[in-house]
Parts: sequence; C-alpha cells; structure tokens
Amino acid sequence: MASKNNVTELILTGLFQDQGVQRVCFVVFLPVYLATVVGNGLIVLTVGISDSLNSPMYFFLSCLSLVEVSYSSTVVPKFITDLLAKIKTITLEGCLAQIFFFHFFVVTEILLLTVMAYDRYVAICKPLYYTAIMSRPVCHLLVAGSWLGGIIHSMVQILVTVQLPFCGPNVIDHYFCDLHPLLKMACIDTFVEGVIVLANSGLISVFSFLILVSSYIVILVNLRNHSAEGRCKALSTCASHITVVILFFGPAIFLYMRPSSTFTEDKLVAVFYTVITPMLNPIIYILRNAEVKIAMRRLWGKKVNSGVE
Repeated sequence: MASKNNVTELILTGLFQDQGVQRVCFVVFLPVYLATVVGNGLIVLTVGISDSLNSPMYFFLSCLSLVEVSYSSTVVPKFITDLLAKIKTITLEGCLAQIFFFHFFVVTEILLLTVMAYDRYVAICKPLYYTAIMSRPVCHLLVAGSWLGGIIHSMVQILVTVQLPFCGPNVIDHYFCDLHPLLKMACIDTFVEGVIVLANSGLISVFSFLILVSSYIVILVNLRNHSAEGRCKALSTCASHITVVILFFGPAIFLYMRPSSTFTEDKLVAVFYTVITPMLNPIIYILRNAEVKIAMRRLWGKKVNSGVE
C-alpha cells in the first residue's frame, strides 16, 4: 500500500473547530456512550438469563443490542478522545479498518431490523404457524445471514477502495472515516468506484426498507380482521420496532439519498445515528415493552437482594 500511496496518515477536521465547544461535547457524549454500552448490555444479559424472554422477538432484540454496541464502538471512542486533541489523526490502515467495521455493523443492523419485521409479520398474520416457522434453528439462520450479509457488503466496499492510489490532500472533513470523503483523496477518477459503492449500499438499504414497509402494510391490513383488543396488543408489540426503524433510516436517507456535501448539519445528523440512536434504542424497548421491564425488575431485583443477604 505504501508504494501506491503518498498518503499514510489522515487528518480529521472533527465536528467543531472551537476547543471550548469540543470540551463541552466531550462532557456530553462520554456519558451518552457509556449509557449506550450499559443499556444495550443490560438487554443482552437480561434476555440471555431470563426464562420469560425466550421468544424469537427477544432473541432478535438481544442480537440487535449487541450490534448497536459494536457499530457505535467503531466510531464513538475515537471521536470522544479526538474532542480533547488539537490535531485529530488516523492512519490510512486505521481509516480503512474503521470503514470496514462501520459498514459491516450498519448493514448487519439493517438486515436484523428486516428480520425483526418478518418475525412480527409471522406472529400477527400467521399466529398458528408461528412456532413452526420461527423455530430456534431458523432464528439462528436468520441472524447468521444478517451477519454474513454485513461481511459481504463491507468486503465489497473495501476491495473497491483499497486498490485506489491516494495522493491527498490528506484531510477528511468529518469526525470519522467514511467512503465518500476518502474517495475524494484518490489520484484517479473514482466515478466507477463511486457508483459501485453507492449501488452496493443503496440496493441493500432500498430492498430492506421496501421489505420493512411491505411487512407493516400487510400487518395493518391483516389487523382489520382482529378485535380492538387484539389490534392494540399487536400494535404495541410493533411500536418499538417501528420507532427504531424510523430513527435509524431517517438520518441515513437524509445523508445518503442526496448529493454529498460538507455542511455542519450533515455531521450533526451523523452524530445522531452514530452516538444518540444506539443509546435511545434500549430505552425505547425497555419503556414500551412491559415484559422486558418485568424481567429486568425480577432479575436485577434478585441480584440486589442476594447481594444484600
């Protein structure tokens, strides 16, 4: 790589230039990241230990929480430490690694959200066959397929990028490494590579979003045949998932479904889906799901009581 590139180290411009503002951001975002790790970790532990949360829905929820922590951790720890640094640098190899793992976990989450929508479709529209269709081996296969899809997507992105010669300037106008800013540093025209990268990301996002929307359209149509109580119960189980989907896809559509720019607003939107959304998801699922709240109270109440005794 060194023989092909004049660039070995990159400089990130960061979120803001003012040092005082950056220190304030450090004080704000460090607790947010810690809350993300603790909140999602509690969901993973609670679902794994509690006997009452053994349905496919909660298995998928624990997998989603694990991915949330992973993809947030590819960006946020360095972002937080860089807030205290005057010059924010990253090696080219480190930049490529960050891009690989970020895209890997993001696409895995997209596919997991799609799997969770399918799970709700089967539970509401085919309740008599739910146990047979969503068996434990099938659930494991769906989760494994989500992780495999994320790996394949990231490998394509990196294989396209790693072959390019980079000349600089070695400044990325962002607070983390992303493909579009990196492609601007290439010594050659990257139109074809840009189309491949966009198609690779766009096809997965569009197809997943269409499946999500179709699933909930079918669910809503099917709910017309249910009683009022049945509709309320079914909608309550879907509400958390729909909220998470909107929080996840909304910023992504805003950023990637229009021409790229370097506005500060774009960075703030990126902060929302890399820092804030992973923290909100466990809060949404805990607050809106009575079974998760009850399981947490029982499980962690027992831990506290046993510790006191």
